[in-house]
Order: sequence, then structure tokens, then C-alpha cells
Amino acid sequence: MKKRVCHLPYRLKKAILIIGLPLIALISLPAPDLISSAQAQPASQADKANKKPQIKQKAAAPSSKQSGIKFKDSSLNNSSKSMSLNPELFKKIEGEHTYDGGANLDYRVQRGCQRRSFNENNLPSNIGLEDRNFSDFFKAQTKGFFDRMRGNCIPYALALGSRNRLESLSIMNGPLQDAQTEIWTFTRSAAGGFLIQQDYLKDESKRFTEIQLKLSDVLYDPKKVSDQLPVELIWELNSVIKQIYPEENSALENTNSIVRLIVDFGDKERWAQIWAAEIIDPASREVFSSAFWVERNDIPGGFYTSTGESIERTFWTNPLSYRRISRGVGSVRASSKKVAPTKNGAATTAAPKQRYRAHMGIDYAAPIGTPIFSVATGKVVHLGYSGAFGNLIILEHSGNYRTYYAHLSNYNVELELGNEVRRGLEIGYVGSTGRSTGPHLHFELRKDGVYVDPYSSKTQLDLWNMRDSDSGLLTREILLLGTPINN
Repeated sequence: MKKRVCHLPYRLKKAILIIGLPLIALISLPAPDLISSAQAQPASQADKANKKPQIKQKAAAPSSKQSGIKFKDSSLNNSSKSMSLNPELFKKIEGEHTYDGGANLDYRVQRGCQRRSFNENNLPSNIGLEDRNFSDFFKAQTKGFFDRMRGNCIPYALALGSRNRLESLSIMNGPLQDAQTEIWTFTRSAAGGFLIQQDYLKDESKRFTEIQLKLSDVLYDPKKVSDQLPVELIWELNSVIKQIYPEENSALENTNSIVRLIVDFGDKERWAQIWAAEIIDPASREVFSSAFWVERNDIPGGFYTSTGESIERTFWTNPLSYRRISRGVGSVRASSKKVAPTKNGAATTAAPKQRYRAHMGIDYAAPIGTPIFSVATGKVVHLGYSGAFGNLIILEHSGNYRTYYAHLSNYNVELELGNEVRRGLEIGYVGSTGRSTGPHLHFELRKDGVYVDPYSSKTQLDLWNMRDSDSGLLTREILLLGTPINN
């Protein structure tokens, strides 16, 4: 049986702003139960609604192991770390891998708070959704829902695909997040028709914590949050914020702008995870930009903005905190054929013939010892020296993806073959081992054994495109976890 080491608990310092809003204390995300027709019930009894918010805080517990690693059984022989030369891991399959199995490349989300009226069941058409079949279904199912409305508007998140096709619609019974909050999500059924998922915010949940951090600290001084988040979440948070940071507001870090986080600190059964990140003005509560985590079973989860844009491609090409790309996928000059002199001593004028070898992967130039991070959660399937690769780590990810980290100077001493590691874990350090002309990280992404150039515009993978089946997860979390919009 594998022995799992959970994330190191973190005692939140007084300097951190932990906001006791009813939202976080009351959030509960039950397992989705999709039904085609349902009548919502009251969210909770009145006595539950009056309970004080409960905020999860992490208690200190002794542990010498690094967070972000799920360890194999301790009986594993250390010698297995040196070589695991499975030929399948090194097979060179030529070709360009693209994905068109349901990824919605024209995916977009609009969010708002529709002002209430006497014809609330006309909400789909009022927000620009023209689908007669869905409108009829919506009216038939939401009569009881609107009887429990609170506030002056109806929060909604609508996801549209190509040709304005409905992918999902989530609605909330008012811009209040407490024990009586309901969120209904409508999605398309594979059999035709539509499905409803009902979620309620309940006060017994301790899974989520809301944290507020200074934007300038997150952008420029991650060490200042090192005592407030698990180490692997710091790398992930820094990467998320740098991607969603609005360029038109380039001076935000010099204001009082904050980063609002919804965090699950994890336990023995699950990884720690950032579920929502927003850059906001604490005074006006204006949200400048935001990102939400979408959990998926068959492929790695991913971050999407509140407008439906994926930011995952950057994660899968960002194994270093410091990086400079020195060489990409393509042909590399191997050697030059020397020009032979003629019998009379004169050199031939013909240009020398060049020989090239294929270079599959991306080379990131960096000083020796620069930390290398896992770009996604995965399992260590190779850890050791491997010819031209030098010191090499291979991680296997769900969906039959693999990532390769080569020429390392050293590994995280706690890694072993078979470990499961979380995204953002420090797995090794830049070196110049194997066939290397200088210190750098050679990084590869492979799908089904085929080399993938993650920088190519032709590369479209399900990793960083919203699939139709995932749409309802995003719109639901935008309403559940985002700062409410109140018109």
C-alpha cells in the first residue's frame, strides 16, 4: 500500500487577511447529480443560517517530508531510482499531434446580474440566448426557483460555443452568498435535451478558505507568502496572477489592489488547490480579472478566466521560475563536413555540406541549480541517468501525456520512482549532464508517444481547450466562488 504524505499544514499568520464572509464558511460542493427535471428544496433550516461562519485554519503538525509528493511504499529499493530504461518512454515517434475530439475553440463566457422583473423565466432571451427548446425547458423547471429569489437581480454565467450554441447556464437566487444560496446549472444532455444540476451553500463546510494578499507581493516577492500557502501553490499562484494581470492597468501593483483567493488546503485524501483567484480593488470590490480551477477526471484539470479563456498552455511550458528559451523544436546542426583540398592544393569552392539531427523539445537556458517545477500533477515513471538526456525525470499525466525534464544537475532528494507529485513541486535543478553544450533544461511534452510543440499555433490539445462536457463546471464555479456582481 502506498504511503501518502499530505501537504504540510500552514498556520495562517496574523498579517494575512482571512475574511470571514459567509461565502467561504458556507461553501459546499457536493458531487454532481445530474437530473433532467428537478424541483429545488430550501437550502437549509433557519437555525443553520444563523450559525457564525466557520473558516478552516491549518493546525501545525510535524512532518519532515515535502508537501506535494505522494510517496510509494517505503520498501521501494533505492537502487530503482538510478535506471528505469523502459523503451516505451524513449520511443521517438515523428509527427504533429493535434486534438479535435470535442475541444471548443470558440468558447466564451458572459457574466452579469439580470435585473428582476415580472417575467423572470424569460431570462435566457433577455440575456441574448435564442434557443426555443431551451427557453421552454427553462420556464418549465424554474418556477419554484424564482419563488426563493432575494435581492434586486439574478446573477448568471452563460457559456456559448460556436454559432452562439448554448453550452451551459448557471443562475443564482440573488447576489447573496449564505446558507440559503442556491445555484442551478443547465447543460446539454448527450442524448439531446437538457440537464439540471442543483448546488447549495451550507454552513457545515470547512473545505474552503478565503485569503487576501497584496498584489505587489504576489507579483514580485513570492517569499512573503511562503508561510501562508503550501510551497507548490506559491509557484502556481504566481503563474496564474502573471497571466491574468490586466496589461491596461499596469500600475495596479502600486495601489491597494489585492489578490483574493479561494483555497482548499487539502488533507490526506486530496491535494491542496487554488480554486479561484481574483485581482480586486478592496474598496470598490471591482474585479479587474479572475481565474477559476476546473477539475477533470480523465485529463489534468486547468485554470480558465471568467470569460472562458484557458491559461493552461502557459503552465505546460513554464517549468522554470527563471527562463530564457535558447532553442525550440526543429533541426539542429550536428557537424560540418570539412572541405578537402584538390591535388594541386586549391580548395574546392563548393559550400560545405551540413548534417542536421532532429531536436525534439524546448531548451530553457538557465544557471546551474535553478529550480525546476512539475508543470502538472503526475507520476514519476523515470528518475535517473539516460544517455544523451543526462539526468532525466519523466512524469506521466492522465490522458496519456508525459513531460520530460533533462540534463539535470540533481533531483529533489525526496523523489522516488513511482511517486505521485503535484503541479508546482520542485522536482530538480538545471544542469548540463548528458549531451549538453551548456547549462539548460531540455523540456519535452508528449501525447501518446508523439512529440508535441506546445508553442506551435497548430497544436490544439484538450489540456488547454474547454471541452463541451466541462462547461457547466466553470459557470457554476464562477458564481459559487467569484465575488458577487450586484447591479
